[in-house]
Amino acid sequence: MPSTDTEQKALTTPAGRPLEKLLEALERFLSEVPDTVEPVSATPEARAKEIARHASRKAALLAGGLALPPGPLGYITILPDLVGIWKIQAQMVADIAGTCGGKAYLSREQMLYCLFRHAAAQAMRDIVIRVGERFLIRRPALRTTQQVLRRIGLRITQRLTGDAIARWLPIVGALGVGAYAYYDTGQVARTAIDLFRHEIDVEPLMPDRDQLTF
Repeated sequence: MPSTDTEQKALTTPAGRPLEKLLEALERFLSEVPDTVEPVSATPEARAKEIARHASRKAALLAGGLALPPGPLGYITILPDLVGIWKIQAQMVADIAGTCGGKAYLSREQMLYCLFRHAAAQAMRDIVIRVGERFLIRRPALRTTQQVLRRIGLRITQRLTGDAIARWLPIVGALGVGAYAYYDTGQVARTAIDLFRHEIDVEPLMPDRDQLTF
């Protein structure tokens, strides 16, 4: 899938350096999918929403707390903040999969889809396809996966520009960053609930295709 002019510019100018750092963090983060001890629930949707509320509050507190330091000190917390929120969201996705009986289908592809579909829906078309009441999980070639990650990374770096500005306004900025983390985690939860409450088919891994590894 060809990159847009904006993507190419972000990767070939000084502005692209934060993107490369973000991609490195994202690849390290996705190298391991968290396990869950959450049992299958008799009321999976209600339990999943409870898990989502708890994770959203936790993410908001983390993001708001790290955004309190003003100026440059607040700026350097952006990437640790992001990785910390991803970890909370990833565990939430794993727990939702567990309570919905979808633990066996939890993989990098599903995690990538749940975490970033709401932020980069177009990029996710190469990972997950919805066909009626079923979801088809694809196993893209390594090159395709890298392109998807770059498109996601670009969208995140664009949003982080606003986060960086917010960190110069300690109290107001912290409230805004915390509120966005709460909202963002809720979006991830909705995607995960929708996915794991439906039938999932996983595309067979073809011998001549790269596995999704980082």
